[in-house]
Amino acid sequence: CGCYFSTTCHRNTKFYTDPVEAVKDIPNGATILVGGFGLCGIPENLIGGLLKTGVKGITAVSNNAGVDNFGLGLLLQTKQIKRMVSSYVGENAEFERQYLSGELEVELTPQGTLAERIRAGGAGIPAFYTSTGYGTLVQEGGAPIKYNTDGTIAIASQPREVREFDGRHFILEKSITGDFALVKAWKADRAGNIIFRKTARNFNQPMCKAAKTTVVEQVSQCYHKSGFCVLRSKNLDSNLYLRLLLILQRLSIRKPEDSKAQQKKGDNVRERIIKRAALEFEDGMYGILQLCYRYFNIKFDIHLYCCQGPYPLENEVDPDLINAGKETVTVLPGSSYFSSDASFAMIRGGHVDLTMLGAMQVSKYGDLANWMIP
Repeated sequence: CGCYFSTTCHRNTKFYTDPVEAVKDIPNGATILVGGFGLCGIPENLIGGLLKTGVKGITAVSNNAGVDNFGLGLLLQTKQIKRMVSSYVGENAEFERQYLSGELEVELTPQGTLAERIRAGGAGIPAFYTSTGYGTLVQEGGAPIKYNTDGTIAIASQPREVREFDGRHFILEKSITGDFALVKAWKADRAGNIIFRKTARNFNQPMCKAAKTTVVEQVSQCYHKSGFCVLRSKNLDSNLYLRLLLILQRLSIRKPEDSKAQQKKGDNVRERIIKRAALEFEDGMYGILQLCYRYFNIKFDIHLYCCQGPYPLENEVDPDLINAGKETVTVLPGSSYFSSDASFAMIRGGHVDLTMLGAMQVSKYGDLANWMIP
């Protein structure tokens, strides 16, 4: 998938050979959109550039908060981030420590809402209505954004405006725009065309459109220009990039003689639930899932809508191809890739017949509880 912006001014094109030079004009207090899902597609060299510039007071908008020693986790360690706007933070112990001790402001947002807020910002839409979050702290307000050191709430979220459409309740969500966006791309050219590779497009694609200035990092070479900016660096070590991602992501492989994907501890406990859930799929359905595909009726023609596929052989591992659990996978013939905003639009738009999600708690009415830090 490529992105092209015909209104971009090419006269201000600048080229850089150093990630630090590409981000050195990002000021203190800037709002920065950072692409990636887990560690797939994150602009790790640009994040490293911010470490060296020492910019502080950052509001970082990103689906994840990195891990303790990689990605945005590095900026958290140096306390350069003032506020995080994220949907999933469960893999960063330092993030949780800073949040609960009152050192970090956190705006937790449902992942689909986060993707749409960014997409809307890039489309010039100031706000939109969604049913997600109605009847929860998202709508009612009072969710802790920042704690005091004694554990009391210093800053709480504000209530959302509620309206009713066709008998359903919706809450108003404001769009997100940034001063800068830092994204990872596979290929880019001087005209501003960008190609994202496989599942590494995730949040990178919508973030390109939602910032005043975008810096795009490429594994081999990139460029930077005002308005639509790309870092050019022929010195990036692509082999190091691959090694880091394979170490830090959930590397899942299968042996050639394996008939099934690699089994993990706890799979037997989940298997009973998954086998029953698989019975819900019917012939011709479109569905989103993680493990049910193993137990489908082989006579059915079912279209799987997910970051899903068989685990790769050791020589098939690709850090730009992961599933929703951030495990390395492969794809079947005919598979397609799309960005996070398009993904959630398909679900929320009712274009998927059956959706299956994991949660910490589920009520008998199907209500999920899994996004809030206690």
